[in-house]
Amino acid sequence: MTQTIIVADDHPLFRAALKQAVSQAVPDAETVEVDSIKALQASVDSHPDADLVLLDLNMPGAHGFSGLVFMRGQYPGLPVVVVSGSEELQVMRRSIDYGASGFIPKSAPLPAITDAIRAVLEGDVWLPEGVADKLEQMQADTTDFSEKLASLTPQQFRVLGMLAEGLLNKQIAYDLDVSEATIKAHITAVFRKLGVRNRTQAVIAIQQMEIDPSDQSLSGN
Repeated sequence: MTQTIIVADDHPLFRAALKQAVSQAVPDAETVEVDSIKALQASVDSHPDADLVLLDLNMPGAHGFSGLVFMRGQYPGLPVVVVSGSEELQVMRRSIDYGASGFIPKSAPLPAITDAIRAVLEGDVWLPEGVADKLEQMQADTTDFSEKLASLTPQQFRVLGMLAEGLLNKQIAYDLDVSEATIKAHITAVFRKLGVRNRTQAVIAIQQMEIDPSDQSLSGN
């Protein structure tokens, strides 16, 4: 049976590199390319039997680790490997704590990326050489908020992302092609699930998922 691997990265050149690694790891795999969290959601919905997602943390629609947390909550059976320009140990630790099946630095050579894809498809967790022991010595970084975030539906997650971008209800309704009343209902549900009372609290809460500003300078985005 042909395996399906989703490559989620907003940089065409790096998507091409990942696609090449996939073709070397699994020559007959079907590779699906997406460049945003919205496109990733649509892709997973249209490929319910996908075998692996290679996920850039800093794509449009994601706030740091929020995309990873959402994927693990909504699609728990689908392995997700984080691909990031950051090589900070804390970023790797948080990725694993939030459910990633591996972490591939964007600086990794093609053979290493190929090995990582093969390892995760075989059920292993892949980390760069020498990293696993260091991460075991670090404090785990799961949060109550990450569990709440994972409980959001795909549409609620989209609405939260738009709130974080500062869009008004009518703008969100227009972009999602639904009524303002529907958006208000989604926002009420989002606030309830996250345990917040207003937009400001929701935005502050999702900032917990952001990669450290010092790490973002290394992200390549």
